[in-house]
Amino acid sequence: VQLQASGGGLVQAGGSLRLSCAASGRTFSSYAKAWFRQAPGKEREFVAVITQSGLITYYADSVKSRFTISRDNAKNTVSLQMNSLNSEDTAVYYCAAGPVYSDQARNYGMAYWGKGTLVTVSS
Repeated sequence: VQLQASGGGLVQAGGSLRLSCAASGRTFSSYAKAWFRQAPGKEREFVAVITQSGLITYYADSVKSRFTISRDNAKNTVSLQMNSLNSEDTAVYYCAAGPVYSDQARNYGMAYWGKGTLVTVSS
């Protein structure tokens, strides 16, 4: 089972990037999917989550109205559209999948984690 994030890179402040995460080895249509990030010297933090159906999304306050999470269950993918990027968005971004997202659960309830993709925002 593997989750592979892609789409990271260097972008100027105010710009946009779209991250994608492809899953292989199993189908994740019955799992919530989420994005997390870890900035240099900081702990991993939650970014966004989307429910199994894709009907409900939830965002960290720091990215609300700038980022959009979406999923395509037919393609077994989850994406993160990031707009109006600023230097505080610089981090390694990770995708994850789990039965239920919970900020009270170990690993936020995520059972599978992908390798990250680096996003660098230059000011």
